[in-house]
Amino acid sequence: MPRESYQEQLETMQGDVLYMSEVVIDRLRLALEAMEQKDEEAAHELIEGDDEINDLYLDLEQDCIDLLALQQPVAGDLRLIASSFKIITDLERVADLAVNLGEYTLESQQDMFPEVDINAIGDLTVEMLEDAMAAYEARDDEACYDIAERDDELDQLCERASQTVVRDLIETELDPEDPDERVEELMQDVSRMLLTVRDLERVGDHAVNIAARTLYMVENDEELIY
Repeated sequence: MPRESYQEQLETMQGDVLYMSEVVIDRLRLALEAMEQKDEEAAHELIEGDDEINDLYLDLEQDCIDLLALQQPVAGDLRLIASSFKIITDLERVADLAVNLGEYTLESQQDMFPEVDINAIGDLTVEMLEDAMAAYEARDDEACYDIAERDDELDQLCERASQTVVRDLIETELDPEDPDERVEELMQDVSRMLLTVRDLERVGDHAVNIAARTLYMVENDEELIY
């Protein structure tokens, strides 16, 4: 196969990875908006659209396999393909986490924990994911380190949020006359809030994974891979 065609294939693959990231980030934003506004229609749209992400992932996975098998790339090209393969896996998992958020929105029983700023946590995860993909596109190794450092900030926000949920639960005064259903609803809402925080923290972890693979792609540096 002519060298020009091979390079075009690499460029197309990278462009498709970036397109997949745009779709995933849009879905993450939709999940956060649905949760904030308690928009059940948007939550259903999010859940029902998960097949689109799966199809994108499978198509890109096959493209990466074909490039590895048919072109036998070396050095920088090999790292580009291998890193892209890992990155689309992280993106697919972020999409799954967005679906989780949609399901929590549909299952939520009541407004709780006003002290927990889910929007701030969500905004940070979106920014980290956007910046990780921008670093991948621009092959910006310095940005990769910045994203990894911001993960500490996200972890702190998530830890404080979880502590707030547990503290509020402990301080909640339940009436002995409350029916069992009331207690069960309370515990389900607590569980959903903790799961929401956990899933957003995982989105940040996937953003760091993308940054780590980008650094490896650009500099052959495995420092951030863990």
